[in-house]
Amino acid sequence: MDSGLIAPVVFAVALAIGTAVTELRSPGSARVTWGIVRDRTAAAAGAVVMVVVTVTGGSWSGLAWGLLAGALTGRLVHQA
Repeated sequence: MDSGLIAPVVFAVALAIGTAVTELRSPGSARVTWGIVRDRTAAAAGAVVMVVVTVTGGSWSGLAWGLLAGALTGRLVHQA
């Protein structure tokens, strides 16, 4: 496994665990938290960031970082 994949995978797992814990405490919160899927502006911003980071990364670790950066950007745009 490429060592560049470890950090984005750990961050993605932390996001998933955080969402699961929040969902257990307050049912229905995951739908609000990940509302990026229904928000076109947030999804477009996340997609642009994902493509840019993936292209500049150039390998599997670039793809993993691109997916993570796109998801986080989409969440930030959706919250704003």
